[in-house]
Amino acid sequence: MNLQAVKSRYGIVGRSELLERALATAIRVASTDLTVLIQGESGVGKESVSKIIHDYSSRKHNQFIAINTGAIPGGTINSELFGHEKGAFTGATSERKGYFETVDKGTIFLDEIGEMPLDTQAYLLRILESGEYIKVGSSKVQKTDVRVVAATNVNLMEKVNAGKFREDLFYRLNTVPIRMPALHERREDIDMLFRKFANDFGEKYKSDAVRLDEASKNLLANYRWPGNIRELRNLVEQLSVLSEDNYINIDDLVRLGPQLVNRNLPAKYSSEKESIEEREILYKFLFEMKNDLTDLKQLVYELVQSNDLEMPKQSRSLLRTEHTMPRRPAHSTKEVELPYSDNAYNDYDSTPVIINDSQNYSPTEDVEENLSLDEKTKELIHKALKKHRGKRKDAAEELGISERTLYRKIKEYDIAI
Repeated sequence: MNLQAVKSRYGIVGRSELLERALATAIRVASTDLTVLIQGESGVGKESVSKIIHDYSSRKHNQFIAINTGAIPGGTINSELFGHEKGAFTGATSERKGYFETVDKGTIFLDEIGEMPLDTQAYLLRILESGEYIKVGSSKVQKTDVRVVAATNVNLMEKVNAGKFREDLFYRLNTVPIRMPALHERREDIDMLFRKFANDFGEKYKSDAVRLDEASKNLLANYRWPGNIRELRNLVEQLSVLSEDNYINIDDLVRLGPQLVNRNLPAKYSSEKESIEEREILYKFLFEMKNDLTDLKQLVYELVQSNDLEMPKQSRSLLRTEHTMPRRPAHSTKEVELPYSDNAYNDYDSTPVIINDSQNYSPTEDVEENLSLDEKTKELIHKALKKHRGKRKDAAEELGISERTLYRKIKEYDIAI
């Protein structure tokens, strides 16, 4: 069977490998009676695939019906699908045949199968297994010979895990899975689809077909297309009707379709409360850094005094503080008065620091400090937990954050308690 002929018959445009693979699977499985589950986002053309399966099957001369199960209220869906007897419920003034009875020997396309209620799923499973069903309000078992093609735009396995879809029904429907690609997965087809729709609307509105410049083509190719082919078709119709010129540049395109500049990239979400709590950790970290810097200044003073070092003038400003620094005892036996006043600094000349060669010093190694915020935050949390012997409540109070935020940070940084 010629794939190109199938595309022409159903108005399917594109040469994407994913699209052609899905169509080839549909054609191949059409001659069987296997149940098919078509998966894909809304607007990718799942119903067209179901029609291909029906039209190329042995049931093609019998009825085909497409049902959106998500649009039928839960209280009436059993009656719609399986029928009801007169007096079965309030308002049932007469007997009614359901779709599975009226489409006997034909094909039923059940769209949005993931929205089907659990009790209806049980009835559908019975039909798929044995072809039997019971009308609402009846006790008589009836038979039907209907091929079921289902479709969904959600992950049914996630619904199964959440207890909202029957696992046995999922595997029964998923006998032959067909995945229709989203439009952003077949970007090479976007320009072809645009030109096809532009020609269609040009004929419809008796006007010249709109055309795009290269910048506009690139913009369309890089858009996410959450509405898929349906969204592209609507955009082309807007351009065909509202644009003043049939040659569309990127300014015209953005003016009529401002959503095209949205890249829809994922962004990290954090609540206002969590942001404040994280800032508190940052402020505490910066405060500790300031204390460490003060200690470092004091240590330098001690080294200068205890080792007979001379201080160059250009380095003195680095050791000044806004207020008088507290004295620490030097490592020598004699307490040293450290010169903290500005006048004291003037007593030094501009010669570089000289180390007395008569004293022995161990070789030193320059180690670059890790200034990563994540590492410092992790270090603070680890210190707080160690201090309070793993008690998260006390550690959270010490850090000035909530216990919930601390627990989240422990998991985020994989901190062993």
